[in-house]
Amino acid sequence: MIGRLVLGGAPLGQPGDVGPRLRTAMATADVLAVEDTRRLHRLAADLEVQLTGRVVTFHESVERSRLPGLLTALDQGKTVLLLTDAGMPSVSDPGYTLVRAAIDAGVEVTSVPGPSAVITALAVSGLPVDRFCFEGFLPRKAGERRSRLAGLVDERRTMVFFESPHRLADALTDAAAAFGPERSAAVCRELTKTHEEVRRGPLASLAEWAADGVRGEITLVVGGAPAEPVSLSPAELAAEVAAEEAAGATRKDAIRAVVLRTGLPRRTVYDAVVAAKSG
Repeated sequence: MIGRLVLGGAPLGQPGDVGPRLRTAMATADVLAVEDTRRLHRLAADLEVQLTGRVVTFHESVERSRLPGLLTALDQGKTVLLLTDAGMPSVSDPGYTLVRAAIDAGVEVTSVPGPSAVITALAVSGLPVDRFCFEGFLPRKAGERRSRLAGLVDERRTMVFFESPHRLADALTDAAAAFGPERSAAVCRELTKTHEEVRRGPLASLAEWAADGVRGEITLVVGGAPAEPVSLSPAELAAEVAAEEAAGATRKDAIRAVVLRTGLPRRTVYDAVVAAKSG
């Protein structure tokens, strides 16, 4: 009988944020693959969970060397619970290699979903969340970091980054240079923890604030590039919508696609479509 790999969402800071399913998964797993064994035992104590399974470390430096043993356990029908220090495994944390290997081996991969710093930061940032992209950690070296940011200059979606506290000021300064000093952003520090802080404002102002030093886990949210208005006649707008519909989109989705592509108000595009139908 093939086993099962379970990805568990660990709390960002407050143990009470996780539900009874994670408690059950921790108590019943045959193997617990964790980023830090000390944090696991602290979390188990906070949740009043008695661990019965074998505990193995699973962090960046041992990730690949641990794969054979974990795959063997799964092949023997065991349930393996994967936990990182905080949030969901695989999201800029160990886990992807095991998930991929388990899928390739025909093992069931499921989850006990839980907290996510990416989604939490987006929700409290005050920036648009209808479309976003996650960029993980920016490169440590200044030149590589600036190059990465330069490649995102035209990104229209809200962007989410993880960043080290001691590199935050430099990252904000480089982001201000790439995106413009007035681009809106939010620095989310120590989410859900006792000293949680969310700083919102232009990139330049946030860089100035961070220059004095910042501590804790950091998630950075940056607004997307503003849409540049496109000059199209009503007939041209109606033709753009018609082309989207011809490709299989519904009228609503076609109008939305043209709005996103042109940066024009929805009412402008909608009125152009109505005018074309009436003409």
